[in-house]
Amino acid sequence: MVLAARHGESSGQNALTQLCQEYWYPLYVFVRRRGFDSHDAEDLTQEFFARLIGKKSLQSVHPEKGKFRSFLLASLKNFLANEWGRGQRQKRGGGQRLLSLDEERAENRYQSEPADQSTPETVYERAWASTLLDLVLARLRREYAENEKADLFDEIKGFLSGDKGSSTYAQIGARHGVGESAVKMTVLRLRKRYGALLRAEIANTVDTPEEIEREIRHLFTVLTK
Repeated sequence: MVLAARHGESSGQNALTQLCQEYWYPLYVFVRRRGFDSHDAEDLTQEFFARLIGKKSLQSVHPEKGKFRSFLLASLKNFLANEWGRGQRQKRGGGQRLLSLDEERAENRYQSEPADQSTPETVYERAWASTLLDLVLARLRREYAENEKADLFDEIKGFLSGDKGSSTYAQIGARHGVGESAVKMTVLRLRKRYGALLRAEIANTVDTPEEIEREIRHLFTVLTK
């Protein structure tokens, strides 16, 4: 994908921009954990993506095959070390801003991160994993909403994580005019579709199909640390 964008292919450029838009928060978290305040972290994240996505900037990028997650982090580390010294920082808003970032929401989310002694790399990976799961859940909800079943989704999504809440299958079915067995079947289909979307999302960020299951195991391990 990065190579395609580097050679000016619009499909690669669009795909790269889309993934950066979806996964910018973990990089913001990494920059914050490196000691930058929220305003500088916002500017640094924007400038990093402006350089990464810019066609001219990509000419000097030599991506190795592997995980997009690892590629982004390595590129960001290089950017922070060599391309963006404290004395070189432009005035706020002076750089190219290619992505629409919700900085206030990002900072609020960052402040809710565990106040532990984890390394910036560990926090980055944890944020990447949670961002990925949020994306999958949001896409799954949109599918239900398109079929006018968003309310049902909101009631049964807890069954994905084992957090079933206070309602039983029968109670949920009664509220939606279906039987208990129908709700159970809906939950089974929900879990199957969730797994399919999860693997499809991860497939966008790894090099080979064989890496998908390894990436799933790794990300869930990160979340349980």
